[in-house]
Amino acid sequence: MTRKVLVVYATKMGATAGIATAIGDELRNGGHEVEVCEVGGAGPVAKYDAVIIGSAIYLRRWRPEAVDFLRKHVHELRDRQVWLFHSGPIGPDKDQAQAMPRNVARLARKIGATPATTFAGRLEQDTAKGFLAKRIARGNLAEDSRDWVRIAAWANEISAAISGPLQRSSDGFLSADHSDGASCVPQQTLADGTEQQAGNSTTPA
Repeated sequence: MTRKVLVVYATKMGATAGIATAIGDELRNGGHEVEVCEVGGAGPVAKYDAVIIGSAIYLRRWRPEAVDFLRKHVHELRDRQVWLFHSGPIGPDKDQAQAMPRNVARLARKIGATPATTFAGRLEQDTAKGFLAKRIARGNLAEDSRDWVRIAAWANEISAAISGPLQRSSDGFLSADHSDGASCVPQQTLADGTEQQAGNSTTPA
C-alpha cells in the first residue's frame, strides 16, 4: 500500500542531509510518495501517513531546529508513524550507538516513536564547520563513514512496515500490523534514552 511519507532533517555540514536523501530514495523505490526537506521547509504534517526525522548529533545534542520541530508537532506526530535517526560518529566509535538527548527522549515518548537509530557521519576538510571540526578534519579521523548499505536496509524496513494496515495500540499510538512477521526495530539504540558520553569522534553532521 502506498503511503505519503515526510523525511525531514537538520544538518550542519551536509552529511545528515545526504542520509535523509538516501532514505527518501529507498522509500520511493518501495512505491511510496516521499518529500525530503530540511525541518524548516516542511509543509503541514497532517497530510502525511508517516514521518522520519533526522538530526546531526554533536556533544550529546540534536540540532535545535530538529528539537523545535518535534516540540511544535507533538500532537500531529502522535497520530502518525514516526521514526527518528541521528548521525555524527566517526573514527573508532563510528559504529557505537549514541543515546538520544534527554529532551529528545522525552518528546519521543510523548509521540510514541521508537528510539533514534544512530548512523555514522562524515568529516572532511571541504565541509567542516567550526574550529573543533576543522581541526579534527586535518587529522586521520577525516573520512566519510556513512554506511549506505545499512541506511538503505533501515529505509527498506520502514517501507515494509508502513505498507501494511495501520493499527492503533491501547495507548493511542499508531503502528503497522506486523502479523506477517515483518518488523522495523531500529538497531544500535539505547531504548531508555539514557545519555552516554560522546567523545571527540562525534562530529556535527
